[in-house]
Amino acid sequence: MSKALFDFIKKNKIEFIDLRFTDILGTNHHVTLPAHKFKPDMLKDGKPFDGSSIRGWKGIENSDTILVPDPAAHFIDPFREAPTLNIVCDVYNTDGSAYNRDPRGLARRAEQALRKSGVADTAYFGPELEFFVFDEISWEVGMGRSFYEIKSIEAAWDTSNPETNIGHRPGVKGGYFPVPPTDSLADLRAEICQVCTKAGMEVEVHHHEVATAGQCEIGTRLGQAVERADDSQKFKYIAKNVAYENGKILTFMPKPLAGDNGTGMHVHQSLVKKGRNVFQGNKYGGLSQTALHYIGGILKHARAINAFTNPTTNSYKRLIPGFEAPTILGFSAHNRSVSIRIPHTADASQRRCEVRFPDAAANPYLAFPAMLAAGLDGIKNKIDPGKPMDKNMYEISEREALRLPQVSATLNDALVALDKDRKFLTASGIFDDDLIDTYIDLKIDESKMFRSSPHPIEFDLYFGC
Repeated sequence: MSKALFDFIKKNKIEFIDLRFTDILGTNHHVTLPAHKFKPDMLKDGKPFDGSSIRGWKGIENSDTILVPDPAAHFIDPFREAPTLNIVCDVYNTDGSAYNRDPRGLARRAEQALRKSGVADTAYFGPELEFFVFDEISWEVGMGRSFYEIKSIEAAWDTSNPETNIGHRPGVKGGYFPVPPTDSLADLRAEICQVCTKAGMEVEVHHHEVATAGQCEIGTRLGQAVERADDSQKFKYIAKNVAYENGKILTFMPKPLAGDNGTGMHVHQSLVKKGRNVFQGNKYGGLSQTALHYIGGILKHARAINAFTNPTTNSYKRLIPGFEAPTILGFSAHNRSVSIRIPHTADASQRRCEVRFPDAAANPYLAFPAMLAAGLDGIKNKIDPGKPMDKNMYEISEREALRLPQVSATLNDALVALDKDRKFLTASGIFDDDLIDTYIDLKIDESKMFRSSPHPIEFDLYFGC
């Protein structure tokens, strides 16, 4: 494989090698080398760097860390003037052991744990990444003034602006599947799809989503945990840069708009053993008993999983009733109002479940393994998912909803749940306590910042006290 990589570099006249890795919070980092400095022994010995400069990683007293390029995970950067090859890396300690806080290494452990379990040899994940595209964004957080302002040619609130009002724009919750000119972003999405295809990703669909002001979705093929997490990071990089080059601003923030739908990341999942889909069966929704137990595990551990699948304070502004967000912990065939859906498929071999509460702010190297670990715990302990919820849960009252199991209500709730319910993550050796504790500490800091800052709505509610 190393020979193929260097032949590729030579054939495409690559001038720079961009080594990429992802930290515990999901941020992508890179360091760039001239191509002539990239030698075959680097695939074994790696490139040293200062791990203490990455948030949540090593202390300065033990900071040496090694980036080891994966020759199977590379693509030509579409945005650099000089021919540049981006290569995804795993992170190691100087003694050659895998660094335990490297999320990509954790995803590798998840794949190994699945094979060791004997349940299946392959887990497939198919995330649907949604996002918003705006024309301008500004904000300020200060002691005496805080605000944010969003401008969009599609904004329902901005119809009086003669500079942007083109007479065709989605209303609130009116953005699902309109044709141009109401869908002003069709060409932008098509360009993102074209660049993704050139970078080795298989695109399946793109369309406008429900919300006003530029909510979109692009669907790409499913894949195994490490491969699909790599592709999710690649997709985010490509989408943001295509938008940037077109004078737009693209965000995967779950709930940037008050009063309209937020953006999620529904994740389709299935397990395969020796080429056969083990989720295929004759139980409810055409699922096997194994699949139902997998669903049971995710439902049981959902509130802890939320810490990884919904990792921001903003995530929980999406997970509220009234905006098509799946807050009720249940499952159903076809029903999109519960947290786990069994999608219709004409081909029984494609049977799968779709977990609908995650959002695209998640670190995919942590989110996919967390769901897999919960599902495997469900299979191991034969966890009953309960009766399917075929009723439209969006139509029940909030008082009725309180009687039903729900996802975490805040990031802090999710962190408390993760701290208490972690054995399903550590038992299989996928996660360890050090990574979980570090992650919780980092996220507690974010939660404190949010809870200690006044919000404009509080002035509406309480200033006259």
